Amino acid sequence: MAGHSHWANISRKKALIDNKRGKVWSKLSKAIIVAAKSGGGDPDANLKLRYAIDAAKAISMPKDNIQRAIKRGTGELDGGNLEEVLYEGYGPAGVAVLCEILTDNRNRTAGEIRKIFEMADGKLGATGCVAWMFDRKGMFLIPGNVMDEDALLEFALDHGADDVKRVDDKFEVTCDPAAFGQVDAALREKGIVPELAEISRIPTSTVDLDVEAGRKVLSLMERLDDHDDVQNVSANFNIPQEAMAAIKG
Repeated sequence: MAGHSHWANISRKKALIDNKRGKVWSKLSKAIIVAAKSGGGDPDANLKLRYAIDAAKAISMPKDNIQRAIKRGTGELDGGNLEEVLYEGYGPAGVAVLCEILTDNRNRTAGEIRKIFEMADGKLGATGCVAWMFDRKGMFLIPGNVMDEDALLEFALDHGADDVKRVDDKFEVTCDPAAFGQVDAALREKGIVPELAEISRIPTSTVDLDVEAGRKVLSLMERLDDHDDVQNVSANFNIPQEAMAAIKG
């Protein structure tokens, strides 16, 4: 899962920059719209909507923006004609890539995503070609100095998590998506503020990349993440520390 953590760290820092441009607000508005459309506008009765609202609040999206997105999803305002699509493909070195999409024009988005893959020496694949390589999990990235690994493992398992791993200078806590809210609340009550908290698609195995392939895959991931219709990007790569240091250098 190290590859996922590499990208999660890069994506988190990138989101801080994107947020200044309002790009993250746009993506989270779409997530709220779709959640409200599928499960109603009450976050107490719609867990998916509650998570989307929490994510929006975490980046200081104004309350009015959140309410407008909910109303678009419930049909009280226009602009809620979005559908969820999962695109699958292969990047350089055979890396498996999943793109979670929210779009109002599937044909347009498919063509644009296909072009991004091709420009990075990758290929958009058929439905089901790589999804089997990923498990849907709640994931939290926590600074490595918050507590001892054994103590964090015991605490996290007691509150619904299923694993804790050290990845570089971070702890990666994972759980079943149904336990996400419970684990999140327990961590915060303990005074542990995750650097990243999301429900993600975690690869069951990874492909090690050298410097050249690592640069190409990260470029593909960034281009996909920059697309307005892409909500989340997951891939099964791992870049060893030495290669990552050379890429950053």
